Amino acid sequence: MATEIVEDTAKAEALRVEMSAMTGSQRAAVLMLLLGEQQASEIVRFLDPKEVQALGAAMVSVAELSQEAVNQVLDDFVMTIKKQTSIGLGTTEYVEKVFKRALGDDKAASVLGRIMPGQSTKGLDILQWMDARSIADMIRSEHPQVCAIILSVLEHEVAADVLLFLPEEIRSEVIQRVASLETVQPSAMAELEAIMKKQFSTSSSAASSSFGGIKAAAKIMNSTKTALEAQVMGGLEKLDADLMMKIQDNMFTFDNLLSVDSKGIQVLMRNVEPDMLMIALKGANEEVRGKFLENMSTRARGMFVDDMNAKGLLRIADVEDAQKTIMRIARKLSDSGDLVLGGGADFV
Repeated sequence: MATEIVEDTAKAEALRVEMSAMTGSQRAAVLMLLLGEQQASEIVRFLDPKEVQALGAAMVSVAELSQEAVNQVLDDFVMTIKKQTSIGLGTTEYVEKVFKRALGDDKAASVLGRIMPGQSTKGLDILQWMDARSIADMIRSEHPQVCAIILSVLEHEVAADVLLFLPEEIRSEVIQRVASLETVQPSAMAELEAIMKKQFSTSSSAASSSFGGIKAAAKIMNSTKTALEAQVMGGLEKLDADLMMKIQDNMFTFDNLLSVDSKGIQVLMRNVEPDMLMIALKGANEEVRGKFLENMSTRARGMFVDDMNAKGLLRIADVEDAQKTIMRIARKLSDSGDLVLGGGADFV
């Protein structure tokens, strides 16, 4: 207990020294950086050249500012607003409106949850304010399950970047755990909130939360660079080949083939058994089916359609299996350079 008191005292003193050294311009710079590019640029338009120069220099100088100091600047800013009660600026409603208008609903909720009573939100929300490298630095020493939960609550593009900054030896396991997530029990959320509290001094009630899963893992992997994807999926195959295959199946759907160029479609057709393609196209939408048919000669197209129609009704499971098999072939062709295939819903 005595050690903790000493540490808290030291942290408080370090924060006091850091805050006392900050200028008014630097405090304004912190707020500008938190507002985001669009809102900050709108404010800059109303400043004169000298003010812009001073503010710009200050924004560069606060790059290494501690998170505790950033929190303090925000708290001081809100307290200043609250004191302006003579024209109604001190009300909770006003503060909420100002922050939502400046930051948008999501970011405002994160800030308001930390600085206003009764507005508490999950500490995880503050992650939306951080860049990928900072998030990775914060969680790199945590258990892979904690990393998996963090990645699951981030935007998929951001999660992909965070994955890149995590140690190579844990990436595959983290994605494995993302894919295996369904619900996170209160005990796990409480532990995660404790980790976040160390960073941001926030708190929230623990509740069972649902996120993650195979589709989330697939979306994260769709957003990674090709080299990172190959490394992670290769490692995941060693950990759980079946799970890797399920993630891979969700990374590319049969409908995505609509965006593959004609040359790619022709390459794919040469590598797929006609009977399998007929089964797959029986359950495809008209656009995708047309994509394949328009890459056949008139004679071949007529014979193909006749044979496909002759198959009659097929089980959905058989159609889905055929489509997944074709997508796996497409991925192999993409890996070998014979087919240009992009990630997720976008192909290049």
